[in-house]
Amino acid sequence: MIRIRWTPTAAADLDHIGAYLSEHLPHFRQATLKKLYSRIGSLRKFPHLGRMGREEGTRELFFPPLPYIAVYRIRDNHIEVLRIYHGRQDRR
Repeated sequence: MIRIRWTPTAAADLDHIGAYLSEHLPHFRQATLKKLYSRIGSLRKFPHLGRMGREEGTRELFFPPLPYIAVYRIRDNHIEVLRIYHGRQDRR
């Protein structure tokens, strides 16, 4: 089975999402983070689940009905999670 590796940037994105939800929508925090982890974890079995990404060599995973997008790369023996964006966030 393929392993999941989080880049420091992706881990920081997840921390920011959790902090934002704790402050503004605390009742959604736990369920939202659980869904993000769970769906990203599903990449172990289905690494091509996300669509082709905007940047070459990346893929994008959506979390309906949540507004987040995870950007990842498939490597030989692992999935590398690069970023987690809010759908309205500027990606530059």
